[in-house]
Amino acid sequence: MSCSHLDKAQEPVALSKDECLGCVAEGRADWVHLRLCLDCGYVGCCNSSPRRHATLHFGETSHPVMRSYEPGESWRWCFVDEEIG
Repeated sequence: MSCSHLDKAQEPVALSKDECLGCVAEGRADWVHLRLCLDCGYVGCCNSSPRRHATLHFGETSHPVMRSYEPGESWRWCFVDEEIG
């Protein structure tokens, strides 16, 4: 069975070109990889980063799908169904 969140996700305009918005707001620059929220365009850091802003964003907004925002990567992750696409 396919995840309906992954099927419906669109590519929004990113709110940042190359930095984690949460880390920048906190005066930090120690993220590992970036993730793009496919609901609103928020750019947050991955779970390997100290602050895990992409996951925090999901917890605050319930926006279900993010994708890798790293060059050459296009995989998507649904937080709700815990499915990669």
